[in-house]
Amino acid sequence: MAGGAMISTGGTIEGGFLTGRALYYPVFLITLLFFLWGFSYGLLDVLNSHFQTVLSITKLQSTGLQVMYFGGGYFIFSPIAAEVLKRRGYKTTILLGLTLYSLGAVFFWPVAHFSTPQNKLASYGGFLVCTFVIACGLSTLETSANSYAVIIGDPASASIRLQFCQSWNGVASFVGPLIASKFFFTGSNATSLTNVQYVYLAVACLGVAVAVLFIFTRLPEVSEQTLADNANIEITAVDEEGNQIGQASLWKQYNMFFAFGAQFAYVGAQVTIGAFFINYVVENGGYDKPTASNYLSYALIIFTVGRFVAVCIAFFLAPSFIMCVYSALAIAFTAASSAVKGTGGVGVLMATYFLMAPMYPTIFTLGTANLGIHTRRGAGILVMGVAGGAVFPPIQGAVADSVSTRISMVVPLVGFVYVFGYCLFHWFTHGRNFRRVKDIVVAADTAGRKGSAWGGALGGAINYVHYTGEKESLSAQGGRRASIISHGRRSSVAVHVKRASVSHGEVIEEEQKGNPILL
Repeated sequence: MAGGAMISTGGTIEGGFLTGRALYYPVFLITLLFFLWGFSYGLLDVLNSHFQTVLSITKLQSTGLQVMYFGGGYFIFSPIAAEVLKRRGYKTTILLGLTLYSLGAVFFWPVAHFSTPQNKLASYGGFLVCTFVIACGLSTLETSANSYAVIIGDPASASIRLQFCQSWNGVASFVGPLIASKFFFTGSNATSLTNVQYVYLAVACLGVAVAVLFIFTRLPEVSEQTLADNANIEITAVDEEGNQIGQASLWKQYNMFFAFGAQFAYVGAQVTIGAFFINYVVENGGYDKPTASNYLSYALIIFTVGRFVAVCIAFFLAPSFIMCVYSALAIAFTAASSAVKGTGGVGVLMATYFLMAPMYPTIFTLGTANLGIHTRRGAGILVMGVAGGAVFPPIQGAVADSVSTRISMVVPLVGFVYVFGYCLFHWFTHGRNFRRVKDIVVAADTAGRKGSAWGGALGGAINYVHYTGEKESLSAQGGRRASIISHGRRSSVAVHVKRASVSHGEVIEEEQKGNPILL
């Protein structure tokens, strides 16, 4: 799934971060949120194929689900959710997300119940509205849960904590198709919407149950004073000639915009492969829909495993080099899936999920490096790259309707070509390293208070100002000094964090030792 990058804006929970048993229950609640949106995403791709059969719509028309999900819910509503989070805090934002999620799910019942052969297109329009409301809820939950998972506990274990919570997103994503294979595609259910009603009613009940748990749970919030203090933080990096890095106009941060294009292309490719996976397995592999739905679950398991494997590899190899290899193989595999008929093509397409696993967080990291004061805005721009999930599926749907689903796999191939081009360019212009070079990471809140090392109050994901670097050391002035490689040129860089009435020399050194980089 798209997601996993850590971006936030500094903050601390009142009273300091939680530890021990006090941390377990809040983490359990946050994990439930990850499970909810993983489960919904897993059902989304199955609904594409089911609606084609029951509502007699074309493959192109069925992609309206992805357009509403990624283009409507995530692209349009995420900024609104971030503003709510900023003004009202985590608990209110989470409850808002769960309310929208449950409302969208429960409205599947009347839409499916009143669907008739005479009003199929009208019914589909109702399902699109329901999907939009669910996506608004999920984007709200994702906006808050990612950052809250980090700030609620010890900064030293934030990476592990976030990855643990996100792993349940992957588990839920392949549970969805397994359930759908049994309730959507077997017997009389294959041509009716009856079980769609019951499945989404159960989803709504689950959302309400989680909301009730949050209502009666006292969750620590981000301190208002910390938010005010963090507004005065200034993080700068200076090369050996005295020029500030990342201080030019936002519009001159070309690497960020190229990374946005890569993120747009990758998310578009991943989403469109998932949207037409069942169609591909049925048409090209000759399997029935229940079996195809199970294969989609297996592919998502491969994706989840691939994410953890890639994290291990990233400890040793440079991220841009990893991405060059992965995207080149993704090109080859999608080309093979569009050319090979039968079971072989299905196997190759499933293997593509392994290659897609690390792309979103790695592109995110590459695109937000060396942005300096523009890191927050750059992070927001890269998150908007999920809009690719609303653009690629309709294009592939049109090709699939005109030719075949197998041939339409050239559409995600084009997306992977752009990703490969960006990563190859980045690798060539940033030192052509094969082995991982340690980045300099500066947490947004450097006051040195308990619980203040990391956090995020403006939503989205978790944000560190970070610079690609190597051979780092603490400078005499109390900042970080290292050599960086930018546009093929090696230069020295000193990183300083300025905050009124606080001396930062030791604090920065201590915090940076604990800050992870998710690749």
